[in-house]
Order: sequence, then C-alpha cells, then structure tokens
Amino acid sequence: MSAVTSATPVMRARAINKVFGATHALRGVDFAVMPGRVTVLFGENGAGKSTLMKILAGIERPTTGTLELFGEPVVLSGPRDAADRGVSIIHQELSLFPNLSIADNLYMGRERSRNGFTVDQRAQHARTRELLERLEEPLDPKTPVGVLRLGQQQLVEIAKALLQEARVLIMDEPTSALSAPEVEVLFRVIRELTAQGVAIIYISHHMEEALEIADHVVVLRDGGLVAEAEADEVDAGWVVERMVGRSQDELYTAAEPETGAEVLAVDDLVVADPGSAVRRAVDGVSLRLHAGEVVALYGLMGAGRTELLETLAGRLQAASGEIRLDGEQVPPGSIGDRIDLGLTLVPEDRQRDGLVQTMSVGENMSLASLGNYVRRLLVSRDAEREAVERTMKDVTVRAAGPKAPIGSLSGGNQQKVVLSKALLTNPRVLLLDEPTRGIDVGAKAEIFELMAAQAKRGLVVLFATSEVSEALNVPDRILVMAKGRIVREFRRGTATREEVMVASGETER
Repeated sequence: MSAVTSATPVMRARAINKVFGATHALRGVDFAVMPGRVTVLFGENGAGKSTLMKILAGIERPTTGTLELFGEPVVLSGPRDAADRGVSIIHQELSLFPNLSIADNLYMGRERSRNGFTVDQRAQHARTRELLERLEEPLDPKTPVGVLRLGQQQLVEIAKALLQEARVLIMDEPTSALSAPEVEVLFRVIRELTAQGVAIIYISHHMEEALEIADHVVVLRDGGLVAEAEADEVDAGWVVERMVGRSQDELYTAAEPETGAEVLAVDDLVVADPGSAVRRAVDGVSLRLHAGEVVALYGLMGAGRTELLETLAGRLQAASGEIRLDGEQVPPGSIGDRIDLGLTLVPEDRQRDGLVQTMSVGENMSLASLGNYVRRLLVSRDAEREAVERTMKDVTVRAAGPKAPIGSLSGGNQQKVVLSKALLTNPRVLLLDEPTRGIDVGAKAEIFELMAAQAKRGLVVLFATSEVSEALNVPDRILVMAKGRIVREFRRGTATREEVMVASGETER
C-alpha cells in the first residue's frame, strides 16, 4: 500500500452510478473523504445517501464507476472485505441480537480464541468493558442487549464499530436515539478518532447537531451531488435550501389552533419504571388536552415521556392516578382496549414496534384496524384495500403500491405507514413518540403537516420530541418533562430555546 499524505483522500468514489431496475439511485457521484476529518452527508430520504454508503462499505457494488482506498483502486467483495481493509459502518437501523449479551454482540463473527479452541470470554468482556467506559456507559458486558433502552443499544452499535479500529468510519444516524449527554460523549470520541487520523463520514437529520461536529459538508439530491462546502462557511438554512429547494422557515406550519372541548384528562398519574422497581418513570403527572390541539412533550432521555405515552396507550399499567376520556374514566386495559376507546400510539422504534418486516405496505397499514373490515365473519379485502389506498393517498405514502415490501420504502415513508396504521383505527387521541426520528427535513415537514391536519379535524395530537426546534415551532403548547414530572408549560411563541433547555435540565441557566 502506497504512502498517503494528509492531503490525499483516504477513500474516493469516482463517477458512481447505481441503478435498481427502473430506479436511478446514484448519478455520477464524485465523493472523497480526508483523513482526520468529519464529512457530513446531507440529503432527503431517497436522495441516495444510504446507497452511496452501502457502496463504500462493500454492501452494494456500483453499476458503473470506481472506488479508491488509500490512493489505490479497489473492488470490495463484501462488507467483511471492506472491514478487513479498514472501512466500517454503523447502520441507522440497529443490527443486534437481543437474546445475546453486549460482549457477544460486539464479538459476533470475530471472537477471540484461547489456544485456537475455545472463546476467550474473559478477554472479550474486558475489552467490551473498556469500550463501554470510553462511551461513559458502564454496563455489565454480560447484560442481554434486549433489556437495554434504545439509546444504550445505539451505543452498543457504536462500540461494535470502535472495536474494529477502522480507518474510515461511516456513521448513519448514530445519535437518533441518544440523549444530549450521550451525544456529547460520542462527539468527544469522534474527535479522538479524527485526531488519530480516522476519516469519519457522518449522516444525520439532526442538522444543527451535525454541523457542530462537521469539518466538511456534502449535499445529495435526487441521486446527485449538488453542493459541498467547508462547515464553517455554511449554516442550516444553506443546507435545507440545497436539500429540498425551499427555506427552513417554510418547514413548519404556523396556523392558529381552533381548540374545542376537553378530550383527555390525566390526574396524578404514577407509573413505575419498567427497569427499576424503586424508581417512578412517571411521578404524579396531571394534564388536560383539548380537541384540535397539538401538544409536545419535551425532555431528556429518561424524563418519562415514553412511559407516559405508553401508559396512555395501554402498553404500561399505571400504579395510581386517573385517566379520563371525554369525561369518562378509562379503566385498566390492553393496547387493543385503548385503541377501541380511541387512544392510539405511534411508537418510537418503528422497526421493532411499528412494522412487521415480512408484510407488505398495505398489510402493515391495516393490521391494527382489521376488525373494521369484517363482513359476515370474514375480512372484506375490497373494503380493506379501499381504506388502504385512500389513506396512502391522503398521507402521501410514496410506494409502488399496497403490495410493495415495507423494506423497499425510505425511512420517512415507513414512518408514514406507521402513522397511517394509527389513523385507520379512527383515533380520538393520536399519541406519537419521536415521530420524526431518523427522517429528513422534507419528510419531517410532511409529518408536521399531517399532525396539523389531524388536529384541524378535531383530534388531540400529543407527541414526544427531543429536538428543541420541533418543540418551539410545531406544537400549540409545550409540556417540559424532567424526572417523571411536568415541570414547565409554554405556549407557542412564548419560550426561548434556552428556557426550554434549562427547564428540562439539559443546560444550566
């Protein structure tokens, strides 16, 4: 391998084209990453980001074009070949074995052996512990991954990549499930890696956060590279305009709410932490929600937002307190019971909790509302198909049709399918947990428009978010949560970013 100077790209893609049937995913893309620098890649869902990263990581091969690694032409035969050559990727969707320990997940396929016969568990556990401590997540390496919260599972994925000691590290939405303190730790680790000469390719829909860590910015649109610049020369507005062709201010709806009667009331709700018998995840929460209202729950990871939503939806049971819908007390019950009453949840993890990967788009959409299409003890496929096609049009799900595989859709369109599934249950209260996690700014704007449209129809929309810009611009009211309690309430236009962050405990005054 020839010597590489600091001015030589570690990896370069030249005139990359990728065609899937009639779809032209990449069109003549030239892309290079430099040692010791963070290159942030922006683009809408479907712009070609994931396809380009899969080519760089050896998962896909280009239809035409060439790759260079350390200044030399290379043909990657697969992801293992890429990893052996120093190229590693952290995928947006977690690829962990929930029934195995953290250490076993890290060393899957690369086990350390003792005398060539047995796995050296002690060495694996020691190294796993070192990596977790580096990420400031002192977990027991023997802990099953399935019991970890989503943010901790994300850190396990990051630890897997660090274990490989890559020279090119691709990070696809690495912070989508991380809290603000965990993001700070990850950024510290990234800077440690770049100081060692590692080239980082970073993909994120958290625009301001990504610009904070970026050295160089690249924008893809419709399969082509449309703009690039040094990070200190651009801002979020510059990126948005090149991604979607409109200004950032146009992404948020600004209609005044037309609120009606009280629909949902919660008094002194207490919910035990599913992971700790002595801790309260929700600690005496009371709130009132009205028809036509969009309300945000803002808070750090662990503030109790998810547990509150899951209790309202019947996934968790309250230890005490009262929930009333249209003035009537809501009895303890299952998720199905709550759906029948009109309380429907769009979960945070769409892959694990929102979608069935072996089902089509249409089958996923109608799964929770099949009872609505029963005629004479049989499901009327005509009625089901009509409802699915109507909702796909209303929600603008971009897919080949109801029979398309769910895995063929972009992240933003998969989220629309999960939202469509909830809407087909005819809810009175629509609960959404991080509805824009892992989707681009254009898809976010469409989700916000859908939320506003449902509120205009008279629904109550209650959503959890960890993005301050969303909390400030989307809802009619912001309820800030910290340590299981609602600590502040703001109406749209009355709060500053600093006030919201201070109230949540994210920053000090």
